[in-house]
Amino acid sequence: MATGAPGSAYARVAEQYREVLAQDGIRLRLAPTQGAVDNVRLLTDPNSGVGVGFIQAGVIAHSDTRHLVSLGTVFYEEMWVFCRCPEGTVPLRHWDGWRVSIGPEGSASHPLALRLLSLNGVDPGSLRLFAYPPEAAAQALLARQLDAALILTGWESPVVQSLARAPGITLLGFPRADAYAALDPDFSKVVLPMGVADLAANRPPADTPLIASKASLVVRKDVHRALQFLLVRAAMEVHGRPGMFQRAGEFPAAEEIDVPLSKEARDLYRSGPTLLQRTLPFWLAELVQRLLILIVPIAGIIYPLWSLVPRIYHWFMRRHLDPMFRELRLLEHEMRVSPPGAHTELVHRLDQLERRARELPMPGFLVESTYNLWASIQDLRERVQPDGSEPARESPPGRVSARGS
Repeated sequence: MATGAPGSAYARVAEQYREVLAQDGIRLRLAPTQGAVDNVRLLTDPNSGVGVGFIQAGVIAHSDTRHLVSLGTVFYEEMWVFCRCPEGTVPLRHWDGWRVSIGPEGSASHPLALRLLSLNGVDPGSLRLFAYPPEAAAQALLARQLDAALILTGWESPVVQSLARAPGITLLGFPRADAYAALDPDFSKVVLPMGVADLAANRPPADTPLIASKASLVVRKDVHRALQFLLVRAAMEVHGRPGMFQRAGEFPAAEEIDVPLSKEARDLYRSGPTLLQRTLPFWLAELVQRLLILIVPIAGIIYPLWSLVPRIYHWFMRRHLDPMFRELRLLEHEMRVSPPGAHTELVHRLDQLERRARELPMPGFLVESTYNLWASIQDLRERVQPDGSEPARESPPGRVSARGS
């Protein structure tokens, strides 16, 4: 995982991801970077060994998104502007000649700070710009070596906490934060409540509007879907709680900012974890799910075939019984039309038919048909005298066939 500079919001939450994923037996290796721009470079390099990282809105070019997918937005990072200046707001256009740190190249704060200056019509050449990381910028500001520092990080950052309480340091707000968000979709407006940094000293002295940028959790497209699922589930655990600028459950969110949302993440946000994933260990849930993927189609083929087996068996057994019924009908017809002297031969054939019928093994569902065959043979025998005389009574046509049907 490409994280960020030590002490940054990226680095802090990456440690939490590592702890959560370790519970599922996944070992997450962290790769410190200068920030989001470096993360993009590593993610787009197939030989970097980095498969996942945090990317800030507005720092990735469209051409770099071909091999990447997003797992959703995960938190806000606010643009903190601290300066050695009077309480209140000092317009950026009045900063001519100021010594200002805008973050190191490779971090998200560097291009976003330049964008802020551009939106306010400030020529970067009119300022003395420095590329300090957050900790170095804070030290330089406290040592009076800087006039202002633009730092993109979260409220929980130790750098923000110390500068928000430091005497002589002012947090500048953005009264026109709504305008920034309207002009640039990569920006969002958040409000820091009055006194939240230090109630005793009432710092900040008023509600302070800030502009923020959303961070996304991004992976390479070739990262396995099971790992994508585990990363989204870890994001729900790490980022789902309420914070200074977010409600409980606001993050992670199925938002596409710069990078398209992966199918795995979209399905998980839409439907939530499956019953198997909620109740079984991950490895077991994946095993059962894969088995189901194999078993269900096979069962869909086997079940219709299996339902045909009784019919095929019934047909197979009937094919031995039906010729005997046909033979019995033929004997009945011959006895009816033949002269009396020929009955002895016909009775002999009837005896052979009866013998074959009694030797024929039949399953239970054909017992009734077998019994009908025997009864029909006996009935015909009773109507024909062994000495070849005429039958005692005439059988109605079709009697045998009716019993055998």
